[in-house]
Order: sequence, then structure tokens, then C-alpha cells
Amino acid sequence: MARCAEERCSRAAAVRLHVPWATDRDVCVAHARVQAQQDGVVAEPLPDSDGEWE
Repeated sequence: MARCAEERCSRAAAVRLHVPWATDRDVCVAHARVQAQQDGVVAEPLPDSDGEWE
């Protein structure tokens, strides 16, 4: 399983963030919850995330 794209984070990636002003990236649930609150950001659970985001 891939790791979170955020610096200094070693958690497993569970969500793909589609960010209009940057490249898409896979992040952990904790980072996704914060970043997905920004206008225009779409969070998509990764298929192998075992329902962590839902």
C-alpha cells in the first residue's frame, strides 16, 4: 500500500485528493479530512483503503 504524499507522514494513503490548483495526490485519512474542506477539492477513497474514509 502506498504512503501518504504529505511530508513527514508515514501513514498509509487511503484517499486521492483531486486539487484544481495542484496535482492529484494520495494522502492518509487524517490529511484528507483537513484538505478536503477547501473549496474545489474532491476526495475519492482509494479502492484498497478498506473503507477507512467512508
